Amino acid sequence: MAWDTEATRQKLLDAATEEFSARGFAGARIGEISRRSGCNRERIYWYFGDKVKLFEAVLTRHLVTALEGLPVEGTGPEALSDFAGRYFDISARHPGLARLTYWEGLERGQPVDLERRACRAARKVAEIQTALPGIGQEEAENLLLTIVTLCHSWVSTPNISAVLSAGSSDESRRSFIMKAVALVAADALSAGPLDMTNLN
Repeated sequence: MAWDTEATRQKLLDAATEEFSARGFAGARIGEISRRSGCNRERIYWYFGDKVKLFEAVLTRHLVTALEGLPVEGTGPEALSDFAGRYFDISARHPGLARLTYWEGLERGQPVDLERRACRAARKVAEIQTALPGIGQEEAENLLLTIVTLCHSWVSTPNISAVLSAGSSDESRRSFIMKAVALVAADALSAGPLDMTNLN
């Protein structure tokens, strides 16, 4: 029987996602990834080389799914609000993405695959600028950062949510994030760069 290399690779990535999401890079164990996937350890090294490259492959896989498959559609603040809602849905369905990026920041310091990720982010920033004609690159970057961090925090820091808003559901949090993004987008569209001097 032929060896299905792509199916094996996907099994390893699925198992590694669970392990890295739960334990971080340092805490993850190759033996546990092997057990979860049903593949021997040699297959892991054959496909990915080492633990670092496996972590990079897992994170890159999720980032591609999240941003490249989610266009900003339409124009105006409503377009950014809609994008935020859909990004929230992806984050809630795939909590590994948020957890992996938090572990990456805490343990690795430098972003995995920085150049390609920066190119993807730049394309998304350009989409935001198309949806909100006239806003600057920095405002578009900050909007994207705000959307990503708000959505990821809801998934990856349930402890904070339990303390501050124990009764808040996914639906109400999604709605609030969409409203907040619409307000910030409207401000950026009408006033250009945000004036932070009067917010303190």
